[in-house]
Amino acid sequence: MKNKKRWKKLLPFFFILIIFLFLNNTTLLTKERTAEPLLLAHRGLGQTFPMEGIESDTCTAKRIYDPEHKYLENTISSMEAAFHAGADIVEFDIKPTKDGQFAVFHDWTLDCRTNAQGMVMDYTMEELKNIDVGYGYTADQGETYPFRGKGVGLMPSLGEVLSTFPEQSFLIHIKSKDAKEGEQLANYLQSLPEEQLNKLTVYGDDAPIGALKARLPSLRVMSMGTLKSCLISYMGASWTGYIPSVCRNTQLHIPEKFAPLLWGWPDKFLNRMDSVNTRVILVAGNGGWSEGFDSAQDLERLPHDYSGGLWTNRIDRVAPILKPNAPNP
Repeated sequence: MKNKKRWKKLLPFFFILIIFLFLNNTTLLTKERTAEPLLLAHRGLGQTFPMEGIESDTCTAKRIYDPEHKYLENTISSMEAAFHAGADIVEFDIKPTKDGQFAVFHDWTLDCRTNAQGMVMDYTMEELKNIDVGYGYTADQGETYPFRGKGVGLMPSLGEVLSTFPEQSFLIHIKSKDAKEGEQLANYLQSLPEEQLNKLTVYGDDAPIGALKARLPSLRVMSMGTLKSCLISYMGASWTGYIPSVCRNTQLHIPEKFAPLLWGWPDKFLNRMDSVNTRVILVAGNGGWSEGFDSAQDLERLPHDYSGGLWTNRIDRVAPILKPNAPNP
């Protein structure tokens, strides 16, 4: 009987708590967001491939779909095409070279995509300019190589990208776990004008990102550590409307599988992150292998009138739907 009476006394409290949770986190009472989605083009506009059976060492250049365009990932022309198609941000990968520069290239080794072997750091930037970055691409198990001979000179340096597009926004991916690469990148970025630096975000492993952030505290960065720290703190406290300090001035890549679990998803969550200068990018699936929203069918899974950031590998397909007034590449 005592327990029964105790529960009766607690019922009004739980009822009030549920009402508070609903009113404080429902999108229904949130100010309407009218902006278009922020489109992030992964590696610019490049060749894509089926994701089934992908492993960390899979040579994706050997399993591309039949080419629908002429562009190769992480090249100046692919970035130009992505921006022309309607990308707001272009993501690219960097690797240190033998002569202390950063080359824009994705893979751990050159063997898969190019006609060279070994690591990017085994070569100077001048030597990398002589490599054919289109050499290894095939859509028919090696019967034909449609980009062979067309990729010589197309591997850019970080400096080349940023000088070619001084007004554009980029997401730079440090591919290493070495803290020294974060320090090296900081040495380069600190020489940029503040206006250009404000257009950059850098992500990667905790060690290089930590070293970079220590040198450039105002730079927007993201690592698995910063992402987890923000989201765990948010889920623990932000049902009240409080936004943890670890969620400020960063970037969040949210897998669509987990996004609905966030307090206030989508509009109230996006408004909260906007208020602390944090960019939200929604990625497809569980976020494991850079899956993107790459087709009209993928876009049907988005929340109604979604206006946050969106990760795509096919900016040429999705931008005409989400930004119909943007020119085609």
